[in-house]
Amino acid sequence: MSKEFDKLCERVCQANLDLVAHGLVTMTWGNVSGLSDDGLYFAIKPSGVPYDDMQPEHMVVVSVETGEIVEGDLRPSSDTPTHRLLYTKFEGVGGIVHTHSAKATAFAQARREIPCLGTTHADHFHGPVPVTRPLSAKEVEDGYEAHTGDVIIERFEDLDPITAPAVLVAGHAPFAWGKDAAEAVKNAVALEAVAAMALDTLLIDPDARVLEPYVLAKHYDRKHGKDAYYGQVEK
Repeated sequence: MSKEFDKLCERVCQANLDLVAHGLVTMTWGNVSGLSDDGLYFAIKPSGVPYDDMQPEHMVVVSVETGEIVEGDLRPSSDTPTHRLLYTKFEGVGGIVHTHSAKATAFAQARREIPCLGTTHADHFHGPVPVTRPLSAKEVEDGYEAHTGDVIIERFEDLDPITAPAVLVAGHAPFAWGKDAAEAVKNAVALEAVAAMALDTLLIDPDARVLEPYVLAKHYDRKHGKDAYYGQVEK
């Protein structure tokens, strides 16, 4: 691995290991990628490599423009075309996570969005976590992973990927993203947590009401808005 990509691959490797630490990965079902500072390349987990054996030098560096491998000896994740398309379309996104975490995947398999039922959800996602349409037979047969990216982008035609940093691919599983790989992992953790809370809430009351819009806006804006006041001021 050339020194040019050392730090990027270290960050992306650590983010992949963090998925395991947070309990979001079963076997090898998950991957994280991260964008280079110049936005021209991204590093991603290699396909099928066990997390116990993973090292920064195993990461694969891919051109955002062409999708070609520019660094690495292993095959990149099979989801690489999906990651690449999201980087080309979602401005401000510098890290992407794909998992099959149990609760969020349950909503994806049910083809239901995760409703915003409380303030914990509103702290991270400005509204429900959306679900895509199912892929067609032709889309699955020809360029499946690229078309997975297409249906995500299609779903976000009228949504902001920064305020809604996650999606459920119908019948498949979730993707989450952030300004870098570490933030994408945090959003994947939050996604699984709010999915679990939503499932429990709907079990208690199948007709549970969604959170009032003004409470949703308050909780989101106090953490992420232009006048945010949650936490400490960075020096």
